[in-house]
Amino acid sequence: MKSNRILMTVFSLMVIASIMLAACGNAGSGKIKIGLSFSDFATERWKNEEVLMRGLLEELGYEVVSAEANHDVKLQNDQIDNMVSQGVQGLIIVAEDGDAIVTSVDKAADAGVKIIAYDRLIKTSKIAAYLSFDNVEVGRQQALGVMAAIDADNWDVAANGPARVVQLAGSPTDNNATLFTKGQTEILQPYVDSGKIEIVAQQGIDNWDAANAVKVMENILAAQGNDIDAVVASNDGTALGALQAMKAQGLAGTVPISGQDATADGSNSIVKGELTVSILKDIRNLSPLAVEVMDKLIKGEAVDGMQNFTLAELTVDPSKTGEVPCVFLEVQQVNKDNIYDLVVKSGFQPYDDVYRDIPEADRPAKP
Repeated sequence: MKSNRILMTVFSLMVIASIMLAACGNAGSGKIKIGLSFSDFATERWKNEEVLMRGLLEELGYEVVSAEANHDVKLQNDQIDNMVSQGVQGLIIVAEDGDAIVTSVDKAADAGVKIIAYDRLIKTSKIAAYLSFDNVEVGRQQALGVMAAIDADNWDVAANGPARVVQLAGSPTDNNATLFTKGQTEILQPYVDSGKIEIVAQQGIDNWDAANAVKVMENILAAQGNDIDAVVASNDGTALGALQAMKAQGLAGTVPISGQDATADGSNSIVKGELTVSILKDIRNLSPLAVEVMDKLIKGEAVDGMQNFTLAELTVDPSKTGEVPCVFLEVQQVNKDNIYDLVVKSGFQPYDDVYRDIPEADRPAKP
């Protein structure tokens, strides 16, 4: 009996040892885990970028976990907490709300997780990097495109009165919307000061939702008796919503309007003569940049082109303190004259999507 007990003890120890060895082996061969957190997938670009970043990270040997919050701030905070509990060492985040998400982001950063704010600022100095485009320049280019379309410099105020301009801002929870508006205002304000234009309405669009933009624009048109001369809208989705309302009043194609992102639908609207200008932010460059920066942060390497900006600068809010390391990419204005080269020939959008419903005789040749 004693020998049996000895054999059982030895066997048990061998089983425990084998389990520990297996665990050690798994830990030793385990991949570093990176989390991707998205505000939503309703916005056209986000799912495409999730797929691209996931693939690039996996090519570098990382394990990737991903979540989408469907515009739910609390859910996104919970998802980030969950990713941290799963052991992610890095997080790339498209924030639904740059203020509310600080709760989970600060906890993650305090736990040693490297945080990249992806194309939307997270308002804390604890993030490791903020990657985006020059969003103030986006706003400038939107306003410049619309002012050129109405020839604001030569607008005949004596004959027509000031040009009546509607300014549609983005979602109030998105800091980028603040920056777009800042850039727009830099261009528009001198025209206001000189009496060339007047801003007859300025309103944000919750969640960047096109349906919300339709309702907002319907209300503005009703209040203004359809008497508007230009619309500075902050992205293609909201611009196309506004155009739906304008089309019902016979204003689409006659009242200039801006957008952003050079989406397939927005680009199609440009070649149809409805949307006047969009802003190309080549997201094909942003996703690889995010992966490159995350890889360097994980490895403790320096990031080329990164420079610090204060949160006060980035938020246009002097009460904010601290600095954030940033990398910003350039943007380009897209209109009917250059859309073929910038959007189609470059492969940013498919030829057939851009020229959808355009008669063959009116299309350029395929690139």
